[in-house]
Formats: sequence, C-alpha cells, structure tokens
Amino acid sequence: MAAHFGRRLRKGAVTTTVAAVAVAALSASQAPDVTADARDRQSAADATSAPDAVAEDNATGNSPYYTDLPPLKSPNPAPTIGTPVARGPAEAGIPATVLDAYKKAEAALREAKPSCNLPWQLLAAIGKVESGQARGGRVDADGTTVSPIIGPQLDGNGFALIKDTDNGVYDGNSSYDNAVGPMQFIPSTWAWAGRDGNGDGKADPNNVYDAALAAGHYLCRNGWDLSTQADLNRAILSYNNSQDYLNTVLSWLEYYRKGSHEIPDGTGSLPEDRSDGGAGATTPSPVVQTPAKTTPPAKQPEPDKPARPTKPTGPTKPTDPGTQPPKPGDSTPPGSGSPTPTPPPSGTPTPTETVARLENAGTGTLTAVAGETFAERITARAETKTGQGVGKVRVRFTVLGGTDAVFATGENVATAVTDSSGVAVAPALRAGKKTGDFTVRATVVGRTLPGVDYRAKVTAPIADAVLGDTALSATAGGEFAEQVQVRATYKGAAADGVAVTATLIKSPTDPVENDKGPYFKNADGDPVRTLTGLETDAAGRLTLPELYADDTPGEYVLRITTAGGATLDITLTVKEAEPAAPAE
Repeated sequence: MAAHFGRRLRKGAVTTTVAAVAVAALSASQAPDVTADARDRQSAADATSAPDAVAEDNATGNSPYYTDLPPLKSPNPAPTIGTPVARGPAEAGIPATVLDAYKKAEAALREAKPSCNLPWQLLAAIGKVESGQARGGRVDADGTTVSPIIGPQLDGNGFALIKDTDNGVYDGNSSYDNAVGPMQFIPSTWAWAGRDGNGDGKADPNNVYDAALAAGHYLCRNGWDLSTQADLNRAILSYNNSQDYLNTVLSWLEYYRKGSHEIPDGTGSLPEDRSDGGAGATTPSPVVQTPAKTTPPAKQPEPDKPARPTKPTGPTKPTDPGTQPPKPGDSTPPGSGSPTPTPPPSGTPTPTETVARLENAGTGTLTAVAGETFAERITARAETKTGQGVGKVRVRFTVLGGTDAVFATGENVATAVTDSSGVAVAPALRAGKKTGDFTVRATVVGRTLPGVDYRAKVTAPIADAVLGDTALSATAGGEFAEQVQVRATYKGAAADGVAVTATLIKSPTDPVENDKGPYFKNADGDPVRTLTGLETDAAGRLTLPELYADDTPGEYVLRITTAGGATLDITLTVKEAEPAAPAE
C-alpha cells in the first residue's frame, strides 16, 4: 500500500538659461547640483552625465516630451489630503487615481523585484513629462484615459522612424507607430512590456494602472538598482534616450520626493513647453490612417502631442538604432550634446529593412533542470533574400507560455543585435521552478516578418546524492524513537524541491515492498509501507513521518529514492519486546 504525502517539509532642449540671482538664492533643502532657470524652475542639467545608450528597445521611441520644470521651492511639508490646492504649489498635486496607480505599481515591484528599489516618485516624474499626469488626471473610475493620448507619428521627419508594428491596434496608425497612453509606450515595446495593473484581464496602454505597472517593470529590468545613481540614469535614458530628458525627469523626481499631495481627478495642472517646440495642450493630435482590418479607438485621440512642427528643429536625442536619422539640414538644438548624424543617401534602406527572413542559427534542443541555467544559448540569423547575413539588426527574444523561465536579466524578454554575420545571441536562459514545455520566439524589431520558435523544456529537480540516518531501532509493537531525516544534494549543493519516495523493502537485493515489519500510517491510521509525493525543502532536507513496528522482530530496510536516481538504504532493527514481569 502506498500513501501520497503532498507536502513540502521544512526632443528640443530643456531651458538651461540660468538666472544668477536665482542660483544665489538656492536653499539647502534643494537637490544637490540643482540650479534655477529664468522662470524660477529647477534644473538638474549639471547634476549628472549621461551613460552610454542602452542597447535595448526604447519605451517611447524617443517621442517628444514636456520640458516644464518644477518650481524652485519644493512643497515641504506636503499638504494633507483634502487641503485646498491653492494652499500648496499646483505642480505638487497629483490626480488621485494617477497617484494611486503609481503607488500600487511601486508596491507590486517591491514584491516582484525588491532589489530594484523603485520609488513611485520616479513613475510620477516620468508621467509628468510624458503626459502631464494623464492630462491632469482625465481618467475614468477604472483608470483609463477619457480619450486616447497619442503622440505624433514616428515617420522620421523630426522624430525617429518606426514603421507600424501593431497594424494600428493601439495608435490607430497602420503606417507608422505613435507613442500611446499616459506613459507613452510605443506599440512594439508595449507588446512585451505591457502589464495588467488593474486586474481586468487585459493590458491597455491607455489605462494608468496598466501603464504605471508596465513602466515599473521596464525600469526594473537588467538587474538595475534604482537607489544607485548610475542605474537610475540608465533606466531613465532607456525610457527616452536624451540627456535633457534625463535632467528633466531627475528634477521632477527630486521635487516629488520632497512632497506632493492628492488632488481630484481632472484638476491637475497641464504642462506648457515641449521638447519639439509645440504646445501639446492646444495643438490637435495628428491625423492617423485607420487600419483596414482593425478598429481604432472609438473616441478621437486627445490633443496631447502634435504632429511634427512646421520647421522641425531636429531631435534632441539619438534616434532608435536601425531607424532613419533626421533629414539633412535639421539643426541640433543647444544642449543636445552631439551633432545631428548624417543620414544615408535618399532611398538607401536601413539594415532592418533589408531583412527578408529570420532563421534558427543552429540552436538545438533546449532542456534544463528546474532552477538551472540552460546550457545552450538561443541564436537567430537575420538574412536577405539571397541568404546574406545582415548585421546591426535588433532581434527580440520572448519567452512564451505558462512558465517562470527567464533570461539572465531577470526578464522574459531580451533584445540582442546581430553581428556582422547576421547572428544574434540571446542572453542565457534560466529555468524556473515550473516544469514542462514552453516556447521562446525570436522576431525582428521594427518588422512584421514571421518569427522563429524554439522549443524548451524544464524537467523536475533531481539529486545525485542523498545523505541521512543509516540505522534506527524500535521494540516490536512499539514506535521508533526518531524520525528519519535525509538531505538531498545535486553537484554538491542542496537539491531543492526534489521528489522523494520512501519504501520499506524486503532486502537490499529485493526491492519489493515488504508486507511485515516497520510501517508508516496513513490519515486513517492504517499501515502503509510506501510514501510518495514527498519533496525536499529549500535546504534539500526532508523529515519522514513517524515509523512504527509490528510484532515481528528482525532487520528491515527503508529505501529512500530521489528523482535523479540517488538512493539511500536505512537499516531498521525491530527488537523483541521485553517479557512482561510476572504478577506478584
């Protein structure tokens, strides 16, 4: 008889003209290295230098953003909830639903990625410069914007060139991509970074809860610790690769850290200045082409980010790798830090545009034990129609299916750039605790070419050794004084979550279950001599239930077997009971 024990045991530059008199008036309560501009606003323009650009997808496609800076004096102390807005700086007020979304996202990341140290104030700072806190909190009860917030189409005219990747599903544009929602994600990034933050079963970039949670995870990838300045800078620049953008976000981050307060939805102050020189509060959104086979949002996009200016001043940040640079003659705004790159001759396709197909570059069967790293790295090759490899093409690798396997970065998505032979190598893939099959899909970023699927399998944890007691004894009809304790290891380390079977057998050479001698008890108190469903704890340890002895003395064997084939035989001795003392 066997018992199953299912248990575990044990764009335009930010204003940088500085008023000297304002600088002299800076107080000690302000952020270090923060200066004041001519409009009595803070600037962190000299606080940090931009690290190298992140070789990863960009959240916004380097779309335009609001360049308004915080007031010189931060709100300290912050007004309490319910205090009239007039009693504190209007800029310190954050619409209630939007603020709630930021704080919920912070709490979720504190649990999911505690080492990231994401502050909700960073989400608020980014939300401020991207959409003016969802256009001053114009959201419904579920956190969805009352009308879509859509940026200008990224057609390469004053902006990055990103051709349509979602058939217009999110932005209503089937020709080019536009940044969408309160956190301004481009569709190609939302496709892998999107999250369901309000529990309605879908990830909607127009919902502030979904967008805030997605932004949090986006900022917390690559193992970044946002409590360190270098990683904080990298994370912000990966959102929008501009030194001016970094400085603006850092200014608002410091401002919100020194105090903020909740205000009613729809009453937030709207920004005025934009990196592309437009006025997002008054200029209508661009007219976008409606896709033939999808239904665009029912409501017209909310006027937020204009189409390109009549005279584009040129981007203030590097264009997305693999996209077309600005046209010749575009000027480089002050503070951009680098000249406008020279574009390729008219009509010359980018490397990405020359890719005709993506192929498996030789990756074989992917198998790993739960908790282990897959031995083989996934590789894909970008090729032209004639089979030539294409370099400098971004390839995205996405883990699909109900698995907790992730890349070495801690994310289920990773991007790699092809080398001169056209081959992109994904980061190492690490198996989680869940066993079973799953898929990793490789796609070309910025193209709608068919992807390449790689099958992967996670097998149950195993042990190659099991250690423990070697001999125990009891009196016939009695109970063994000690419970059996064992420890499983794999390659010398503790084997966590390994399945274990315990069987009372006839002898070391006859592994058939015994029908007499020591036994365990099931839930009904009946004797059982085989236990299944046992599992080692995080330290690889397992303690078996109590053992009992029947009335048959002798030597018996308890065999412990683990997944992976490790075994341990324990000798159990049952001694004759002491004769009862004669009655006097």
